[in-house]
Amino acid sequence: MEDFKDLRVWAKAHELTLLIYGKTRTFPREEAYGLTSQIRRAAASVGANIAEGCGRRSDGEMKRFLQIARGSASELEYHLLLAKDLGLITADEFVDLEARTLEVQRMLAAFVQRVATPVAS
Repeated sequence: MEDFKDLRVWAKAHELTLLIYGKTRTFPREEAYGLTSQIRRAAASVGANIAEGCGRRSDGEMKRFLQIARGSASELEYHLLLAKDLGLITADEFVDLEARTLEVQRMLAAFVQRVATPVAS
């Protein structure tokens, strides 16, 4: 498999995770074991599952981990909405982070299709 660090989708997911960690530093202390932890874990899980899939032996396993990454991105999307509705991030921050999350989701969907499509010889 490919080195995950060479994948654009992993780079975008990693960049998003770093942004998420920065934004959640301002969350209230009482959210440390609640939404802060949940949102960080969902964001980090996207890149981690891409990396784990790259370390597997087959395209089928890679596809499975990419699907898990897509699920984590969807979870992140919800947590961002919740953070906005709770007033923990601004509407503008939400729009930016949601757009980045949706971009990663689209890239993952395209990558899943690429992995699932057999190469013609």
